[in-house]
Amino acid sequence: MKYQSQKVALAYFVCALALFAIQVLGGLLAGWIYVSPNFLSELLPFNIIRMIHTNALIVWILLGFFGAAYFLVPEEAERELYSTKLAYIQLVLLVVGTLGAVGSYLVGIHGGREFLEQPLWVKFGILVAALIFLFNISMTVLAGRKTAITNVLLMGLWLLSLLWVFAFINPENLSLDKMYWWFVVHLWVEATWELVMASVLAFILLKLTGVDREIVEKWLYVIVATALFSGILGTGHHFYWIGTPGYWQWVGSIFSTFEVIPFFLMMSFAFVMVWRGKRNHPNQAALLWSLGSSTVAFFGAGVWGFLHTLHGVNFYSHGTQITAAHGHLSFYGAYVAMNLAIISYAMPLLRNRAPYNQVLNMASFWLMTGGMAFMTFVLTFAGTIQTHMQRVVGDYYMDVQDSLTIFYLMRFGAGAAVVIGALLFIYSQLVVRKAEVITPGSAATAPGE
Repeated sequence: MKYQSQKVALAYFVCALALFAIQVLGGLLAGWIYVSPNFLSELLPFNIIRMIHTNALIVWILLGFFGAAYFLVPEEAERELYSTKLAYIQLVLLVVGTLGAVGSYLVGIHGGREFLEQPLWVKFGILVAALIFLFNISMTVLAGRKTAITNVLLMGLWLLSLLWVFAFINPENLSLDKMYWWFVVHLWVEATWELVMASVLAFILLKLTGVDREIVEKWLYVIVATALFSGILGTGHHFYWIGTPGYWQWVGSIFSTFEVIPFFLMMSFAFVMVWRGKRNHPNQAALLWSLGSSTVAFFGAGVWGFLHTLHGVNFYSHGTQITAAHGHLSFYGAYVAMNLAIISYAMPLLRNRAPYNQVLNMASFWLMTGGMAFMTFVLTFAGTIQTHMQRVVGDYYMDVQDSLTIFYLMRFGAGAAVVIGALLFIYSQLVVRKAEVITPGSAATAPGE
């Protein structure tokens, strides 16, 4: 760690990991309710649990993005942050807003729009926090060195913050409501967040592989171009059945097919950089998470997205467990794993505990990734059966759900593996002590992990 102001990232990462724990535990609870629908039905209804699960996911990923920016921008700009005080104020606003939103959900106060359920005052708080962040990080970059990594990161963060304005627009017409809703949800996860992911991946690989910056930047610009080209009009695959004109079926099908390309390029980029670098960096856990993130993102967002993105297929499959399979694997690969990659790289430096034993960290990777992969396969099979029974044969929805119980049991088991892996990762980052360096002839051993 070269700059003192980078320590701001530590507070963001700790808060992000706390919400990560809440998110996966909420998901496990929701998974059990699929098996036993009346579980906690009066005390904590399923719709509230799902709100907490999805909102915690979004907020902790955003906290991870902000922490990553506060960590990498000083190194890229070669100067301290413009204001650490503003960064902490922003964090307080986000944490208070998150707690306020959860408290509101628990007493039945919410906006009712999936992912955007936050009360109006919380939405304003998030907007103010985003503006503070943009000012702080932009002033830092403008006063320092400009690189492709900071340019792309800033573009992604500015766009995702500006798109949040659409969260305030809630027209009475349901078709318009869904259009504006997807302007936030899709253009975040399938356009602007991809820019953030690509820039963070580029920074990590630059540090871990030692490849020339010029090569990394060329790849980065190509990935950005394909992400924006495909992602913006690819929004059309959400407009198929909401009352919009028929041409969206063609626009959505064609451009969302192209959305596979930037994820394939990111996967290729990661492996090519590692191959060209041939550098044995001591932080192998961060490298594993980086390669794993780009690979799982390609399959989750790319391959599983393509499975049901064409309008002829989507007519039957939309809103089934196939959608859930795609959503879980793509979020995990593209954004969860990438956040865990930058945390794995930055935490030993922020906590001054490098070198450290990475066994638990790497074990958590395989537990979470294996659990998520199994969950994806289970939900894909469940969704295929659901599509046939419900959309083709015409069986009643609840009869179909009863037929899928075995798949929901397997999904719960996979979710338990993910939760264990997540808690293991958090333990490896926040609790495990610095490993001792053993010199020849020394009897010292690494502290018990």
